[in-house]
Amino acid sequence: MASLRDALPKLKNYFKDNYIPQVCEALLCGLLVTFPEDPLKYLEAMIMMIMEHGLERLIWDMCVHPSMKPKIRRLSETYLEQLFGLDDQLVTPELMVKACTFYTGNLVKNHFYSWKELTMPRANEEAVKAEKLEKAVTHDKFRCKRFYLLLWHNYVQQNKQRLKFTLFRIQKMFCVHRQKIILAKWRDIAKHRGKTREDDLMSKHELQLKKWKVKLKVKTTEETITPEKSSSDITIEEVPIEFDISELPERAIVQIFLYLSLRDTVTCGQVNRSWMSMIQRGSLWNSIDFSTVKNVSDKCVVSTLQKWRLNVLRLNFRGCVFRPKTLKAVGHCKNLQELNVSDCTSLTDESMRLISEGCPGILYLNLSNTTITNRTMRLLPRCFHNLQNLSLAYCRRFTDKGLQYLNLGKGCHKLIYLDLSGCTQVLVEKCPRITSVVFIGSPHISDCTFKALSTCNLRKIRFEGNKRITDACFKCIDKNYPNINHIYMADCKTLTDGSLKSLSPLKQLTVLNLANCVRIGDSGLKQFLDGPVSIKIRELNLSNCVLLGDTSIIKMSERCPNLHYLSLRNCEHLTDLGFEYIANILSLISVDLSGTVITNEGLTVLARHRKLRELSLSECSRITDNGIRAFCKASLFLEHLDVSYCPQLTDEILKVVAIYCTHVTSLSIAGCPKITDAGMEILSAKCHYLHILDISGCILLTDQMLQDLEMGCKQLRILKMQYCRGISAVAAHRMSSLVEQQEYSSDDPPPWFGYDSDGNPLLEDESEMQVNASKSTSRESNVNDENNKAPNLKQ
Repeated sequence: MASLRDALPKLKNYFKDNYIPQVCEALLCGLLVTFPEDPLKYLEAMIMMIMEHGLERLIWDMCVHPSMKPKIRRLSETYLEQLFGLDDQLVTPELMVKACTFYTGNLVKNHFYSWKELTMPRANEEAVKAEKLEKAVTHDKFRCKRFYLLLWHNYVQQNKQRLKFTLFRIQKMFCVHRQKIILAKWRDIAKHRGKTREDDLMSKHELQLKKWKVKLKVKTTEETITPEKSSSDITIEEVPIEFDISELPERAIVQIFLYLSLRDTVTCGQVNRSWMSMIQRGSLWNSIDFSTVKNVSDKCVVSTLQKWRLNVLRLNFRGCVFRPKTLKAVGHCKNLQELNVSDCTSLTDESMRLISEGCPGILYLNLSNTTITNRTMRLLPRCFHNLQNLSLAYCRRFTDKGLQYLNLGKGCHKLIYLDLSGCTQVLVEKCPRITSVVFIGSPHISDCTFKALSTCNLRKIRFEGNKRITDACFKCIDKNYPNINHIYMADCKTLTDGSLKSLSPLKQLTVLNLANCVRIGDSGLKQFLDGPVSIKIRELNLSNCVLLGDTSIIKMSERCPNLHYLSLRNCEHLTDLGFEYIANILSLISVDLSGTVITNEGLTVLARHRKLRELSLSECSRITDNGIRAFCKASLFLEHLDVSYCPQLTDEILKVVAIYCTHVTSLSIAGCPKITDAGMEILSAKCHYLHILDISGCILLTDQMLQDLEMGCKQLRILKMQYCRGISAVAAHRMSSLVEQQEYSSDDPPPWFGYDSDGNPLLEDESEMQVNASKSTSRESNVNDENNKAPNLKQ
């Protein structure tokens, strides 16, 4: 580069004339920017392009592609003039001296003027200072005003908030005071209306009672008229019968005759030809019940079955004693679907063979307490291929081998219900379609039974009185029986809280009966209710589970929205607090609190439920007439009430039931010695829907009570009057023809009733002595009965 600067002037002029720096600059820029693969060919092509365009139009970025050209301002004709020493004409020493002189002069001028302004005072400096001071004062006043304005604004806002809060408290106090006034007025009006309503009910009740007494007097006077009086003294207007039942539609006639028993239906056919034609409807003879007919002859049974053999679908011979040839007529009923021959001592294997040959379509078969053997068990899978329900309860003459016949051949593969109660000689297995199993009275069944039933899709399991079933049988119950919905494990003393913990994962369980399982407590029930099973549980029986307390009831109210039936009989640790939570289970229909310590306060709280239909308070010694009154006033839908063995109750409860619970159908006042005929008269006058009545131990009742029941309670079906010494046997016998079932005895009440024949309460020592004496006499009578029966068994 230095050699080029020191070159001869002739050479420099040659470079300038032929544009050598410009050509080199353009070629070098093209090489640096484009980076060609073959530089020589690229240079050759660029030189040819420069020659075509001419040197006058030469630019430094001429050899660069347009997309790659940099945007740089052109300072000189070429940058390579510095390399070739041709840049003297651009920057010379003279020009540099001028530029430096101009720069230093301008800098001195600026600094001089600044120094002049700082050193030389102005003429109007005081005016400027005064102006600045005035501005400062104005600014300070404005700042102070703003500060005090903010303080005032905050003060005003706080006052507004304080006034607003005070106004809100005043409004709240005003609303509370107004609500108190409204509630007080509403309470007064409600009390007045309630009292008015009660007065109206009492007036209506007294009016109906007066009418009732008038009717009763008229009836008694009519009954006292003797047939010895002449027809001139007594005029009886005979009203001709204008209505004929045969004119009713056939459907109505069938519905009327379905309520009659077999004997009554046959009797109706003997009235006239019209009535005979009415009972010839085939639908009336679809179901024949011979168990309710007393002293029916074999000939009548055979003729009836032969006549209606094509219409009979259901036959009931429970407890009937016929000759074996009589049961042969059952084989003529080809369409028979249900057959009940339980407790038939005359049923033999030969009779079952004749029945099986003619009735292949039987679906329901009850052979309970009969003498069948393995021979009959062999017939079942051969002839009854559609059998679904089979009851072999207390049939002790067949063995395991006989039960295994159910799976041979075509077998009873449709069997879904099997009752083996009392059959301690068998073990169920190889019946995979069974969904329901009953083992009542089978104390030898153990946990191995559940292993044998693991292949079955069980939905109902029923055990009772078993001491060999343990918690181990429930450990895999959610895996083996996921669809189980009914578990009945009553009186299984070995079950503990672990069983309930194993049942908690079940999702389809709706019924659980753990009565008399005394080892179950609050912890187990809590774990049970914490699982998904609590959502669908519908019936829960925890009778005699004495370890349960109020915490279990609290958990039920939180986790059981669909619970309908609850039994807490003899759970002595429950208090009124727990009964208060029972009122929160709004889905409840039936509650059994017998033997608990519930008081009148608990009954008053329970009355808030208002939807209970069944309530049992047997042996609840702490309740009185006031508690029953408070409950019945709010429970207008009550249908079943059990207050038996509460000797402190009087006729007042019957009056309350007659006024408020007129739809009651079942009432038990057994063991209440203070009940009299006056209370029963009130009950008979109002409760016309009463079906079941238990007055056992009501020693003050007389025959007048039966006359009231006969006149008022015409729908009464079951009447229990044990230990009613005031009722005569003649009146009881007359009443037995008006009800379906009756229990009567005129003996003195037993000592466990808690009072003597005069209604006086017994002391604890006296009652224990009398109970022991009664137990010894009962044992002696049982021994005598067994000795008397022994010769018959040998024969």
